[in-house]
Amino acid sequence: MHRFVFPSFCAAVLLALPPSALSTERHFTYTYEVTTTPKGALEVENWVTWTAPKRHSSGAGEFDFRHEFEYGLTDRLQVSLYVADWSILDDATHRRSTRYTDSAVEAIYNLTSPAADFLGSALYGEVRVGDELLELEGKLLLQKNIGPFIAAYNLIVEGAWEGRHFDEREGEFAQSLGISYEIVPQLTVGAELLHEIDLPDWSRAEPSVVWAGPNASFRHANWYATLTPLFQLTDRSDEPDFQTRLILGVQF
Repeated sequence: MHRFVFPSFCAAVLLALPPSALSTERHFTYTYEVTTTPKGALEVENWVTWTAPKRHSSGAGEFDFRHEFEYGLTDRLQVSLYVADWSILDDATHRRSTRYTDSAVEAIYNLTSPAADFLGSALYGEVRVGDELLELEGKLLLQKNIGPFIAAYNLIVEGAWEGRHFDEREGEFAQSLGISYEIVPQLTVGAELLHEIDLPDWSRAEPSVVWAGPNASFRHANWYATLTPLFQLTDRSDEPDFQTRLILGVQF
């Protein structure tokens, strides 16, 4: 039952907050947009990602949580702190455990506007540090807004070092694409696609895996909620067939 306490608590807190300025909501959950938090503004995001058990596995899958504080240093530069990334896991014997994985810092620098310029762009960098874990992630963010449509693309490279001496290394190349349509100012709907290629020990590439699915984002006053369920389109039995992510955000 406790697996639902955190999402329910976040929703209750957000609903109880008084209206203020409109938030810079995320229209996607797996794809970043190039827009950044305005200078001097603080935004809090809580992430919940559920990953289904891998094929031929038992258990209830895995819940991953992130708690992010975003702050606009300038109108172009946003910095973020992930105070704790943690998970709830069920093993093959249905025994449940909670695990802290890492904390992280992130920066996004906006280069061009998706509305005023031909193409919006930004650079993204993230550093994660945990128990015997160091992970670096870089992204090129692209976006174009045309009327009620928003299209965003991310090119992602990630490297991770694990173990007592950080001698276990792996990489990942990924791409994500999101397209959204604004039905009314408070509601957008669309779809996302995620493509990943694992690079064990940076020496070879595993077969790629692709997920896709619909998404929706609802905004009210200074808070928003965005949900994306993704279904695997490839036939990788060692990867989950389904995953879904919910992001709840509020701007102060």
